[in-house]
Amino acid sequence: MNKTFTNFKITSFDSNKYDDFFSLIDANRNRLEDFFAGTLSKTKTLEDTANYCKTIEQKVKNKSYFPFTIYDLNSNLLIGLVDVKNIDWSIPKAEIGYFIDINYEGQGVISKSLGLVIDYLLETYKFKKLLCRANSTNLGSINVALKNGFEFEGTIRRDYKTTKGDIVDLNYYGRIF
Repeated sequence: MNKTFTNFKITSFDSNKYDDFFSLIDANRNRLEDFFAGTLSKTKTLEDTANYCKTIEQKVKNKSYFPFTIYDLNSNLLIGLVDVKNIDWSIPKAEIGYFIDINYEGQGVISKSLGLVIDYLLETYKFKKLLCRANSTNLGSINVALKNGFEFEGTIRRDYKTTKGDIVDLNYYGRIF
């Protein structure tokens, strides 16, 4: 996938650009720690990130994980990620996660990017359901999901362990196709 809009590009993850990925994660580490605990634990150093990107590459080949990166075309900086995980090919359905660099928050970039990824997933893989999980305090993430046609399905109690070790409830948002 490779789509451009306004001054941005969303493209399939390139594991050779692990330094860009590390820079994005590291610059946003504090605000992502409760929502991207797994990714943060595997990207503590540049070397960790390079190794993690090799793992990602294998998962993409196995069709068990699809990450997409968002670049600012003016600065050529990696500014966001949309990832597709927990894929169940028997339905097919998957979970979508996303985040944007704090400097780009509230500009609609992640909402537009998510929409483009959804279109790609439907066209390419014919998913029947996509879901997003969000902490009830993460209003930005919830708004992105709602703007892209996801509907609140319920709250799963004690569903996620943060990097601090807290076990929190998560709201589930689904979209059926």
